[in-house]
Amino acid sequence: MATPLNQTALESLPRDVTTPAYDRDALSAGIVHVGVGNFHRAHMAVYLDRLFGQGESHDWAILGAGVRQGDAKMREALKAQDWLTTVVELDPAGLSARVTGSMIDFAEVDPAQTIARMTDPAIRIVSLTVTEGGYFVDAVTDGFNAEHPEIKADAASLRAPKTVFGIILEALRQRREAGTPPFTVMTCDNLPHNGKVCRRTTVELARLSDPDFADWVDGNVAFPNSMVDCITPATSDRERQMVAERFGITDAVPVACEPFRQWVLEDDFPQGRPALEKVGVEFVEDVAPFELMKLRILNGGHAAIAYPSALMGHHYVHDAMADPRVASWLEALELREIMPTLAPIPGTDYEEYRQTVATRFANPEVGDTIPRLCLDGSNRQPKFILPTIRDALAQDRPIEGLALEVALWCRYCAGTDEAGNAIPPNDDNHAELKDLALKAKEDPAAFLSNRMVFGALGQELQFLRAFSDQLHMLWNDGVAATLDRYLAQG
Repeated sequence: MATPLNQTALESLPRDVTTPAYDRDALSAGIVHVGVGNFHRAHMAVYLDRLFGQGESHDWAILGAGVRQGDAKMREALKAQDWLTTVVELDPAGLSARVTGSMIDFAEVDPAQTIARMTDPAIRIVSLTVTEGGYFVDAVTDGFNAEHPEIKADAASLRAPKTVFGIILEALRQRREAGTPPFTVMTCDNLPHNGKVCRRTTVELARLSDPDFADWVDGNVAFPNSMVDCITPATSDRERQMVAERFGITDAVPVACEPFRQWVLEDDFPQGRPALEKVGVEFVEDVAPFELMKLRILNGGHAAIAYPSALMGHHYVHDAMADPRVASWLEALELREIMPTLAPIPGTDYEEYRQTVATRFANPEVGDTIPRLCLDGSNRQPKFILPTIRDALAQDRPIEGLALEVALWCRYCAGTDEAGNAIPPNDDNHAELKDLALKAKEDPAAFLSNRMVFGALGQELQFLRAFSDQLHMLWNDGVAATLDRYLAQG
């Protein structure tokens, strides 16, 4: 019989399960983390758990927080487990499980409660995983979207905010009035220049109602950039059953993830930070080159395999990577068109990183799915693919494969795979994308006219011609023949 996970059960768990090697009662919170999803619990929470196990930084425990309905459900599940999480690393050489204890509380999912926790002088970092689409970025200008309804609502009532950025601002205002130094805002989301984007969203929201306070935030609050990486599939009954059967633990919200983790972080923490360098976090002056490497090779690689694999009927990522056509397409696109846009990083081998990424994608234990990779294309394409196309055009480099990736996304948005099966909606802009994708079958420019996604890039003639050529072939000859044509170009 599996043992329900909680603090008292830790001593009775199987010996092959790693449990907290420290007194959790002796921990105190130094971080409020907003967005306690799978990635956070597989990444930052594990780094801190390992650090606490070394007897280090026990005043930097995590206090969870959230702003969405799903956060409340997560809070209730974790509360029943004394805030413990089972993290299973899906290593093909053998699965391993760790119960992390680095989170010690979780604020009620209520703005006032979260603000109260953030104003505690012991809190010196507020960290975020609110998804790459959660920063109110205008897709056309790539600037702050001041017209978003949630932003307009917060700007009208900044002392009663609903968004995470409004909550952060009100907490900072109260700390300022109390003479408490401002916390560092550390985003762990997967978007280019994430700290810079987080700063812009926070400051510009403040500027809508209080320009003087906005200037104070801009001049006094640190927003370090970071690069984070660990493939973490969604939790389903499959993972819950595996944790129960393999490790004897009943966990309502376990996390399964690959054994690879990476965290590169700018060292800008005026109020201090945990000693994360002791558990493998790399602190650098400028994270941008590492971030770009990951966004283009890993995230761009995910996008590259997602849509042809979905159209050809693959469900799991490892099955797609076992298809020689898909694996060869990924390798060719990255070597020919993605990696050449990257400036060298001293001490970093892009080819070694690419091979590591391909191995990670092919890991059968992860069970990552193609539908997950296809999610939210209208937010992901402008971050992971379109900037590469812009750089390639500026550098007078080929873009045929990148245009093919966009054409594959367009073909996917048309709503059926090659066998005629319906593709369920998985994008907030699904209806508009489907309409434009179907029109693009006859007029490819129709899809690129979506300025919310493509901005001015949709008007670039070289891109339009390459996209049109690839899309016509996809509809006329199918995915396999189109990929084969690209691969044969050598």
